[in-house]
Amino acid sequence: MIPDEGRDLQCGSCNHVWFYKIEKQNNEVLKLDDEIESKDIDEKVQSLENVKTEIKNELKEKKSEKPKNKTTSKKTENKESKFFSYLIVFIISFVALIILLDTLKTPLVNVFPGLEIILFNLFETLQDIKLFIIDLI
Repeated sequence: MIPDEGRDLQCGSCNHVWFYKIEKQNNEVLKLDDEIESKDIDEKVQSLENVKTEIKNELKEKKSEKPKNKTTSKKTENKESKFFSYLIVFIISFVALIILLDTLKTPLVNVFPGLEIILFNLFETLQDIKLFIIDLI
């Protein structure tokens, strides 16, 4: 549809107009070099392995330098932070499950007809909990 001398084109979304001309492309087939220098690859792999071993050695040294006496306060902080982390993940997962159930309510009810009453009760209970928390605040 575009002649060799070119023509104006217009964007269907923004109505921008520009001139386009087909240019001859280089149709020469590019060939890959059949021989790959395995020496270069071997050297690079060897240097990567050397770097990995150096990093491992440094990590071992740092671990051995750390004091081995840990206080109980750090342990309790870790336990408390893990508990709250798990609590947050549980809450986010629960909310995501509720949103997913609400989104897919119609297809689920079509497949499992008895699920409609259960979902209705679940959403009513969640609404009651929400109102209770708002009253506490």
